[in-house]
Amino acid sequence: MEDEKIIELFFLRDERAIAETEALYGAKLYRIADKILRNSEDAEESVSDTYLSAWNTIPPQKPVYFFAYLARICRHFAFGKLDWKNAEKRRADIVELTLEMERCIPDKGFVMDMDGKEIGRLLDCFLDGLPYEKRMIFIRRYWYTDTIQEISARYGISQSKVKTCLHRTRKKLHDFLECEGVNL
Repeated sequence: MEDEKIIELFFLRDERAIAETEALYGAKLYRIADKILRNSEDAEESVSDTYLSAWNTIPPQKPVYFFAYLARICRHFAFGKLDWKNAEKRRADIVELTLEMERCIPDKGFVMDMDGKEIGRLLDCFLDGLPYEKRMIFIRRYWYTDTIQEISARYGISQSKVKTCLHRTRKKLHDFLECEGVNL
């Protein structure tokens, strides 16, 4: 079933919307949550919470990109569960990702003053300006939380090239945000 028809089922409050969403995107959502949590039960719970959240927010929301909408919700639940489970003992790979991006994103005080849509617009603009391979490497690392090894294997390039690409892209993002007037 197509996204538009599934969203229509949500608007009609038809419970088939959940079943159709699961059939179309359940495996992808599970992979996203499992990559973050590394625990199948917690990943399943995050995916279930995603379906419930979609049910509660559609309507009034009418997502243009249905999978992106679901993936954002799923990541939110997965990272929330990860924070709760590891309050004192942070997972090294998530801390590593945070540290990597820390230097090129605005501080919390600035983000509070800036509209989330504006930050999203700036990131979209930046990513649109990147060559396809660099954009996909960046997205695989920071959206899907793929490891350097996984990205290397996926694109058939060396781990060294992946690391160099990510480093240079983060620097470009930092410079881009500064040019756009974002205080870092």
